[in-house]
Amino acid sequence: MGTPQFAVPSLEILIQNDYPVMAVVTAADKPSGRGLKTREPAVKMAAVANGIPVLQPANLKDDAFREELRRFPADIFVVVAFRMLPEKIWSIPPMGTVNLHASLLPLYRGAAPINHAIINGEKITGVTTFLIEKEIDTGKILFQEKTEIADSDNAGTLHDRLMHIGAGLLLKTVAAIADGTAVPLPQDKVPAPADLPRAPKIHKNDCRINWEASVEKVYNYVRGLSPYPAAWTILHSGSRTVNLKIYEVEKIARVHYPSPGKVTVQKDKLIIDTGEGAVLVRKVQAEGRRAMAGTEFVKGFRPDSGAYCL
Repeated sequence: MGTPQFAVPSLEILIQNDYPVMAVVTAADKPSGRGLKTREPAVKMAAVANGIPVLQPANLKDDAFREELRRFPADIFVVVAFRMLPEKIWSIPPMGTVNLHASLLPLYRGAAPINHAIINGEKITGVTTFLIEKEIDTGKILFQEKTEIADSDNAGTLHDRLMHIGAGLLLKTVAAIADGTAVPLPQDKVPAPADLPRAPKIHKNDCRINWEASVEKVYNYVRGLSPYPAAWTILHSGSRTVNLKIYEVEKIARVHYPSPGKVTVQKDKLIIDTGEGAVLVRKVQAEGRRAMAGTEFVKGFRPDSGAYCL
């Protein structure tokens, strides 16, 4: 059970290692892009390429869907980047339902663990396999694997790395369940801070950059939201305003007292002050335009000397 590209290597590694995947459950096809062309989920395309039946239920709580699942005598359900399952679904298989989560649980429970780990400046993260229970992301842990978060990582690069690490961990997990060697560990037995960092879903309004924050926080915020959903700001220059998505910045130490949000142009380089220090904008996208280098944007827009971002 999965939908986006993140789940594809997990499906493929099970197939490559001769585990009989009986069916794939994924989201419905959706119109996408300017032409609203129907786009199939990445997991569906991988399943079809391997001759695996695909189910695309509109409602996971529908009794008809539950009965359809029951017709496949599966020992284990595997969930990777999918919707929250009702108990009458995850309780079907005799060996349980396994979920792959992109954090070291119990840290960063929720829909956006990769983004939040980078935004919070974490240096280590990883993937966890666990058995699904009633409360989301709280089930007993099966296996975990760690990876470092480099200062140069963004949500995209970390996503891709965890996608492949997770596939390997899932293979290990299914093998351990199949041969009876898996030892589920309750999450309250895992050492963790009392105030657990969470990873709730990120909405557009959550992505606006606070230029009053430190340069380190702005830097982490931008890379934690890049390339999707993308940090944004509004650039004001005289009577002109433009909404900007900012995908990549470089930290700059300021010797003068900064003016948060102030825009400076130096040799076609776009520099924005933060609460302490400043950032050099490397990659940006104006609303309705393609993504481009910060220097290319400056040459086209030409911010004036009083320009600022809010």
